[in-house]
Amino acid sequence: MDVSAYKAGLAELRSLREDIKKARTALNRLEARRDKQINALASHTKAKAEQIAPAAGLSIADVVAAAPDLTPGTLAAPTTSATSQGNHASAALCVPAATAGAQQQAVAPPVPAPSATVVAPAPSSPLAEARPEAALAPSAAPAEFTARPAPADAPEPAAQQPRLLPSIPPDAGPAWFGHVSGLASTRPNFTQQARATVFLDTATGVLAHRDQTIRIDLAGASAGEILNAVSLTVPGPVERIYITAGDPWHRDAARYPYLKDAVAAWLNAPTPGWRTDTGRGQDRMAGHFVHARNPVGRYMRENGEGHVEIRSVGEWFDPDGADPATVRDAFVLLWKNLRRHWPDAVVMGSPSQTGRDLWTRTIPTRGQYAEGYPVLSEELRGLMHATAGQGRNELLTPATTPQVPEQLPALVEYDRTFAYAKHTWKSPVGTPRRITAATFHSWSDKEQARALFGCGHWHIRAAVPESWDHVGLLPAPAPGDRAWHYPATPGTTFTTWAGGPEVHTALTNPLSPWKIEILDGILWEEGKPLDDWAKNLKDAWAALDAQAALHTDPRQARAAHLASRAVRAILLYGIGSFAQRPRMVTGTTPRALERDVPADAEIISFDDQQITWQKPTGFSRDSNAHPEWSAAIWSAARAALLIQRHRDEGAFAGALHVPTGTVVAFRTDALYLTGTHPWPYHRQPGDYLLKGHLTGPVVAPTSEEELLALRDAGRTALTGAPA
Repeated sequence: MDVSAYKAGLAELRSLREDIKKARTALNRLEARRDKQINALASHTKAKAEQIAPAAGLSIADVVAAAPDLTPGTLAAPTTSATSQGNHASAALCVPAATAGAQQQAVAPPVPAPSATVVAPAPSSPLAEARPEAALAPSAAPAEFTARPAPADAPEPAAQQPRLLPSIPPDAGPAWFGHVSGLASTRPNFTQQARATVFLDTATGVLAHRDQTIRIDLAGASAGEILNAVSLTVPGPVERIYITAGDPWHRDAARYPYLKDAVAAWLNAPTPGWRTDTGRGQDRMAGHFVHARNPVGRYMRENGEGHVEIRSVGEWFDPDGADPATVRDAFVLLWKNLRRHWPDAVVMGSPSQTGRDLWTRTIPTRGQYAEGYPVLSEELRGLMHATAGQGRNELLTPATTPQVPEQLPALVEYDRTFAYAKHTWKSPVGTPRRITAATFHSWSDKEQARALFGCGHWHIRAAVPESWDHVGLLPAPAPGDRAWHYPATPGTTFTTWAGGPEVHTALTNPLSPWKIEILDGILWEEGKPLDDWAKNLKDAWAALDAQAALHTDPRQARAAHLASRAVRAILLYGIGSFAQRPRMVTGTTPRALERDVPADAEIISFDDQQITWQKPTGFSRDSNAHPEWSAAIWSAARAALLIQRHRDEGAFAGALHVPTGTVVAFRTDALYLTGTHPWPYHRQPGDYLLKGHLTGPVVAPTSEEELLALRDAGRTALTGAPA
């Protein structure tokens, strides 16, 4: 075999790899549908494994593994009886507090008689704070967690079992709960520099620069053609190009199996006279950022000068057909309103960068945190990353939630206005404390309530009441890398992590208090590190929102509205950036140097010239990494989707204040219901805004795509304008 044949063979092998990847993904989807159908059939009173097995193309053993209730009587050994299972479950749930995290199951057996009591397992280690087992209240004894046969639709295939969440190691010492030495968020001692920016519609070629609007010829709208056309048209250096419409990175999407592949190919296509940016000075933002919808291309001239970013304005807001001049005016209004609160404010490339930069300029110069806010240890940040989810996204269908009808009387969308801004008034600060199960159990009811209402992150075992017939209240790990679901089946128990607001809601909800067992926890002092920052952003948002409502010029009103959405994005993505997820680096290697691709990298695309790959880099040494702040806000926002109190009116809103079966979906900060409700709305952060109303009958959505289509139709029906 010669060299050319060898290279051709490698190319064919890569192609086969991609085909196998797509086929495996499709196969996994089909197998998941098959297993779901098996569970649905298993609920029939006369269902038999020997009938379902040939229809599914499986053995009887495989069918029984997917739906244990179908186990033939002749195969059921005495040791697997309900009594044995119950005894085994009780033993598993009585693991000492020090080792519970390592041995517990992700989904535990159901509880027959839950109560509102917060319980903790009795300490069995001499190092634990001793408390006589007899002192436990009868309802608090772990032995009460007895097993009962699971519902027919509960079991999942082994490959689809929920993931196990990490726990705090028994030997975690002070360093685990400490801070990184010499790493803290401090106030900057420099003024951020603005960058020359233009706004371009690649579909029409319209370019807005300063107070001018120009039409340019982009030919095929490749990255190189955009860079050259803008540099030849606009006098002086341009450092940032915002694409307002056209999405040029999707031009060849039909040629690729995934949008991300098309984007990577567009970013890495040849750019005569330009090359990928490698950074400058202390600016570490180098290389392209591959994102399916809002990518970032970073380029520099061949001679090392002329650094330019190509970005999507979709990072900030949906322009929804606004022309480049209107988008430019929106950014000008945004900058002017930010300057009222931060004299040195600069609109940076993304809302997350802008948000964090503005926040650092609110760090106090006097007081306890004048030296900055220290960053948690990498171990604790890793735990927060793995156990603290973000927004609640859940679709309740007739198949998964029998209370939801096949035909909805209506579909009504309520969206919480500027929701996260409602929950920034307190945040965890200082050195965290570990609260073991024994410690929590030793506290009085008042001390326990104060801890749960404070700034904490709790490892718990929760039980859904036997009488429960509403939505789930607590997030639990589901199959998938970062997937969460919200168990609501009566009697179900599960182990998870949750923030104080959600645990408090589960214990005090007005329908039926849940039973919560504290396994472990982390507790911080309460502080206000985000309060000034959030207040300034809320003031800017309110001013722009009022200007959008009152301006007589429709174009300026539209610009003000877009600017208010940009302020929302600054706060929303600023909070998300504090979470500091482990980073993924994207890089390229010439095809001739294939052996230089990092060993731990995943190849995401390739062509005749180069290979594009990505690899995880873990946590960077980021002085503004505060996942404890993000987690606290996300937990409070999820809790407010269930119960939102309006103190002035003495009214309540949220999913738990609507009848059973009327909740159709949760979507981050929005609720989808089957009817309207007289909830107060004063254009304040957190208020529920009626945003869409589609009159019925409406077929209940069964997928996210169907829900979004109904959402758009409902918004159009309510406002009379396209969503």
